[in-house]
Amino acid sequence: MGGDTTTEDLGWIRQAIRGDDTTQRHALVIVWSLSEAGRVGECAALWDAAPRLLGRGESARHLVFRRQRPGSMPRCPPLGGRGISRDHVELAAREDGIHFARVGRAALEHNGRLADSGVLRVGDTLALQNQLLLLCTRRPAALPPPRYFDLDASAPEFGAPDALGIVGESPAAWTLRQQIGFTAAATAHVLVLGPSGAGKELVAQAIHHLSARGGRPLVSRSAATLPESIVDAELFGNLKNYPTPGMPERAGLIGEADGATLFLDEIAELPLALQAHLLRLLDAGGEYHRLGEARARRADLRLIGATNRPPEELKHDLVARLTLRIAVPGLDERPEDVPLIVRELLRRARAANAAVVARFFDAASGDHARLHPALVDTLVRHSYTHHVRELEALLWRAIQQSRGTYLEPPQTSSAAPAPAPQALDAAATSPPPAEREAPDRATVAAALERAGGRVAAAARELGLPSRYALYRLMRRFGLGGDRDA
Repeated sequence: MGGDTTTEDLGWIRQAIRGDDTTQRHALVIVWSLSEAGRVGECAALWDAAPRLLGRGESARHLVFRRQRPGSMPRCPPLGGRGISRDHVELAAREDGIHFARVGRAALEHNGRLADSGVLRVGDTLALQNQLLLLCTRRPAALPPPRYFDLDASAPEFGAPDALGIVGESPAAWTLRQQIGFTAAATAHVLVLGPSGAGKELVAQAIHHLSARGGRPLVSRSAATLPESIVDAELFGNLKNYPTPGMPERAGLIGEADGATLFLDEIAELPLALQAHLLRLLDAGGEYHRLGEARARRADLRLIGATNRPPEELKHDLVARLTLRIAVPGLDERPEDVPLIVRELLRRARAANAAVVARFFDAASGDHARLHPALVDTLVRHSYTHHVRELEALLWRAIQQSRGTYLEPPQTSSAAPAPAPQALDAAATSPPPAEREAPDRATVAAALERAGGRVAAAARELGLPSRYALYRLMRRFGLGGDRDA
């Protein structure tokens, strides 16, 4: 649990891990950090109504970030980042969300808009300008210990893909792993439900790999690709020259999967009459007939079907035989995992397409691509239809359109134009705000005049971390400008 846990929060942590406290609490999850990219996925719960502080400080009032996993939630170090004040934001959890107010120097953005105060609701983002991006969510105080999988073997490194290829540290991701572990240990047939692109095939592969049948290859086919004229032969097999002369003998998918697992993606696309043909196969005897063959055959297989349709659209007696269900969450149900999935997709893209992706990585960033916070803000608040496939497509548009070495939001997204990426480099090397006095009105006015009203240029001359810091000063002093990028 971590040796630095304070006396104040030790009690509720113990209760939560035992399962005595299942209360959902408002929490903030790190989804981007300029100087601490490895902390993405850490969360801080506001476990009571007492006001909290967000910043680099370490007092009893400061929010504590943790790496929440089943049965474990070690305390993480205080936030870093030279542009983050010791006391940067005051927070208070209320019924309607997390109320926030800026008390530090660097500007805040609420859902991409400048704001000194406001209310964070689930799905909202809060940015400490060019330093840190947080996502508001609700989650249980702690996740119960794992029962059907080995936590250490599943995901040895926080935020990395587990041994099955699943990425995510959200409660939804850990619930999915728990369901996979239980289903793999059982023997009944399975129906995997979930939206298009959410990873249903990956789940089917994981169930098979972990099951007693995992030593044999998984037999997979999308039911939507089975030719209607020979769908029976494709599934059940046929004798040579049957049903048409010249047709070769085939074992069919069922014969190939004997002793293993048959995965039928898009199972709802099978005609209802053919769904009825599967019923005897799925009963205890595993009986079926090849086309043109009088004698019955038996197959010892486990069927995993998957669909993005409601189960009611399948034949009712087929659904009754698919005893176990797994619902794969879409990205809208676990937006805090989006940056971790982005990291893995970009690692794979760099390995396969170094010529066009390598510019977003350097020796300092290691395996963490240089992401503009506006891109992450866009992706965690995006409403997905095709989920991971759609996320990958958005990333490739960003790779194609980005101007520099930071991956920016694609222009086709609904996000506002991103600040110039050079501001991020400046923020990484600029002195902390406490070491630099804010310029007075005359200095700001003179810089704006020399820059011809161009705010970004004036901000650079004044040594501010971004143009947003200058906007705040301009509002304070009643000065105008072009509000350029």
